[in-house]
Amino acid sequence: MTDARLRYGRSALGLSFFVQGVAFALLVTRIPAIQDRYGISDGLLPLFLAAVPVLAGAGSVATEHLVKRVSPRLVLRWSQPVVLLALLGVGAGETLWQLGLCLGAFGIAVGALDASMNMLGVSLQRAYGRSIMLGFHASYSLGGIVGASLAWVGAHWEYSLMVSYWPVVAVLLPAAFVGSRWYAEGQGGAAEQVGAAGGGPSLRLLWPLCFVMAFAYIGDSTVSNWSAKYLQDVLGSSEQLATVPYNIYMVTTLIGRAVGDVGVRRFGPVRVVRCGTVLAAVGFAVVAGAPGAWVGMLGFTFLGLGLCVIVPQTFAAAGRLFPGRSDTAIARLNIFNYVGFLVGSPLVGVLGDAWNYRGAMVVPMVLVLVTLLYARSFAQDPDRYGGGHERPRTADVGRSSNGL
Repeated sequence: MTDARLRYGRSALGLSFFVQGVAFALLVTRIPAIQDRYGISDGLLPLFLAAVPVLAGAGSVATEHLVKRVSPRLVLRWSQPVVLLALLGVGAGETLWQLGLCLGAFGIAVGALDASMNMLGVSLQRAYGRSIMLGFHASYSLGGIVGASLAWVGAHWEYSLMVSYWPVVAVLLPAAFVGSRWYAEGQGGAAEQVGAAGGGPSLRLLWPLCFVMAFAYIGDSTVSNWSAKYLQDVLGSSEQLATVPYNIYMVTTLIGRAVGDVGVRRFGPVRVVRCGTVLAAVGFAVVAGAPGAWVGMLGFTFLGLGLCVIVPQTFAAAGRLFPGRSDTAIARLNIFNYVGFLVGSPLVGVLGDAWNYRGAMVVPMVLVLVTLLYARSFAQDPDRYGGGHERPRTADVGRSSNGL
């Protein structure tokens, strides 16, 4: 393939990350409307919400085995439409069994989608010979901001879920499907996975990255689930001001990821991850000790800039540790995305109720700091993507995507 195919593959995958960010934000930010539409009680709601990450984990496990037989490009091409159609189904359904069916399809497809997107991202990064993973996750953050903004419009004007969802799906579904024609894998992608020695990646080597992934998502879910309540109930902000920290967090996440690849190329992934970890820990400390709402928002700003680099670099590190079996490693690592999401919200809630919410913010701070103990797992060997070790860009990126 040519360098043009590399660029097309990178742009198409960036679009896929963006579409996923929009879809996920439209689901999670309209949970109150979903609860009202289906008459879900407060006691039953957590079961529905927990089902999505649990099934997403199952989807990631299934993808690990599926990509041994078919390309991750094919998994991604067909899982993304399922996610969008399941979202539309949530807006169109009327009974609980319909909601359960749609959320089940959404969860399984999201697991396959997240795993295959990151498989292709790591493969393309290898082909480029330099860090580009943060750029893909920046597209996801941008999609999240767009999705959350569209959800706000729907809630503000009291649009039904169907009215909110169908125009978005009508635009994004054909765009994602057409863009999928240009998905590409770098050398050492699926073909190398099949030819690798038997067995999966050593869990002994992968466990540190699994812990880092889980702890990063505990931090992320703390912000998404508790920032508004914390600002209003603990720091005494108004209801309107309490909605600001999550928006700040998303914007700073986008900014940090947009420029993060430059930092990785200049300083290397280990330094970038260490700096992000320290900055995130400082953010939690500021939030925990904030005397008022504005200082608390400063803490959430630090959190966005710090946490945003950890997850993309964790996927990239897995690809470097297992260059011949990166698809398997990424599928297994991706499960801990959902582990962190499941643990984070109830962990802070239980600690906040039993102790206090300021003290509860210290716990994700300590967990995130554990990343410093595992920082060497992000070292650039055997593939060096930055810090004076970049390789020339590769022209051949493996098999053609025209056969999808």
